[in-house]
Amino acid sequence: MKKLLLSLIRLYQKTLSLDHGFLGRVFGERFCRFYPTCSAYTYEAIERYGVMRGSFIGLKRILRCHPWNEGGVDYIPKE
Repeated sequence: MKKLLLSLIRLYQKTLSLDHGFLGRVFGERFCRFYPTCSAYTYEAIERYGVMRGSFIGLKRILRCHPWNEGGVDYIPKE
């Protein structure tokens, strides 16, 4: 399950992502308010903590990524 989910995130990044994929090269600008991007953050969280906890951490991050949030550098918690 973990490998499948990580593969789906990579597929999203290479195709639909405005920060990593083809569409990002067309528009030429970053859209994610955070570094690392939300998809990269979620990928790393799932890799580090497993599917359940990593997905929850990634979802919390995605919900914070909106125009009214300043964004900035936001690394995965170390616990």
